Amino acid sequence: MLNLHIFVLLKVKMNSNTPIPTEKILERLRFENSWWVTKKIPEPYSGMSKRLYFNLFYPHVKEVNIRRALVLMGPRRVGKTVMMYHSIQKLIVDGTHPQKIFFIGIDNPIYLHLGLDDLLSLCKKSLNIEDLNGTYVFFDEIQYLKDWERHLKVLVDTYPKTKFIVSGSAAAALKWHSTESGAGRFTDFMLPPLTFQEYIHLKKMEHLIYPDTIKYGNSVLPYYFTYDIKTLNNEFIHYLNFGGYPEVLFSEKIQHDMGRYIKNDIIDKVMLRDLPSIYGIKDVQELYRFFSYLAYNTGNEFSYESMSRDSGIVKDTLKKYLEYLEAAFLIKVLNRVDINAHRLKRVVSFKVYLTNPSLRTAMFSPVEELDQEIGNLVETAVLSQWMHREKLDLTYSHWKEGRMEGEVDLVLVDDKKFKPLWGVEIKWSNRYIEKAKELKSLLEFCKSNNLKETVVTSIDILSLKTIENIQITYIPAAIYTYNIGVKTLQLKHANEHL
Repeated sequence: MLNLHIFVLLKVKMNSNTPIPTEKILERLRFENSWWVTKKIPEPYSGMSKRLYFNLFYPHVKEVNIRRALVLMGPRRVGKTVMMYHSIQKLIVDGTHPQKIFFIGIDNPIYLHLGLDDLLSLCKKSLNIEDLNGTYVFFDEIQYLKDWERHLKVLVDTYPKTKFIVSGSAAAALKWHSTESGAGRFTDFMLPPLTFQEYIHLKKMEHLIYPDTIKYGNSVLPYYFTYDIKTLNNEFIHYLNFGGYPEVLFSEKIQHDMGRYIKNDIIDKVMLRDLPSIYGIKDVQELYRFFSYLAYNTGNEFSYESMSRDSGIVKDTLKKYLEYLEAAFLIKVLNRVDINAHRLKRVVSFKVYLTNPSLRTAMFSPVEELDQEIGNLVETAVLSQWMHREKLDLTYSHWKEGRMEGEVDLVLVDDKKFKPLWGVEIKWSNRYIEKAKELKSLLEFCKSNNLKETVVTSIDILSLKTIENIQITYIPAAIYTYNIGVKTLQLKHANEHL
């Protein structure tokens, strides 16, 4: 009989049907935690630039006075593992002993069927230490452990002087489980795809940007502008096609084969592994075809009737698929309001956006400045920046009263007063500068809701006009998108310090 002190008996069998020896697992742990010896994280992580969201995330890592695990959530390939490594690097720089920091990639088959407590015991054995007081434990890809949330909650209660940080890409499971099972024990942190501001930051092109102010109504607001709108627009087009993922951003090889990279490493894993395992989806090919249909038409208005007719999928199944894809951070559904921003009693139509415009490029082909599809991708990019803000009641307006019909691309509703705060038209065109009367729907919406100011995006023109007593600010779409990202981070930092 195998000595249990020498071997950890795993249900996963090797080719020889021999259990994996404990020493092999310990070797893997030492390999993953090279800083125990070197006192620094491995390349290439140490050479990667930090995302701007790191400064928001790291204070949660350092917070040890509140007994909570930190759950880092987000889509695949947005830099969650890198952010964990950067946190480890900063902990070491800040004076934490390297052997007080553990990192374990749960997705490695060698750990399969080992509980979290088993893994911690092996870490202690590897370092020959007695307790975990003052340690930081990072579990990457936690969703691969069955009932992870229950095990993690036990660890939080059992080791009050240990900080646990976990990450995972099966967003639907993480969001659901961390909310339902970890109440009072987990803190959620959402890491979105790259914002346009982060894209400019990571590409070290902030020399294109300068701070100034903008007049909006009776207010003068801080705003960022560009010295070179032509160059910024070129970067914006590149962002639409490739900018959502840090790895894609710096790899021309991946950019030339986006379909293979995104499809195989992001979309397929969500469609074929994450969602089926979470929701028990059987017809994954049908789900994939449906997602392709949505991706191609990102930013368009749909109804269940038109979706069912176009896809051949029954309405009840469509509703479930939309729920799954939104939970997995692949799409965002915007509900419709009327001209007075009132919600319809019955959901008749809605808009669907990709959470990242680069997904469309990966599935089809890159867009260029004059392509017909670029308008929808610009709208998708703008919405994707707004989605990084929590608790925003974003909608769009579409109404039909007799012969009168109109639409406003993006509307923010005050969720307490149920009144619109603003409406914005997202355009990739300069024509509305001279032909402002073509903005009739936007003007009607503003008048109906007593809004004195509004915004219309353009390609490269910054201008201010007053039409029918409504101030219209024309802002290049790239600048508008950049400023949403800036303001979002500022608000998040402000909320962190409340």
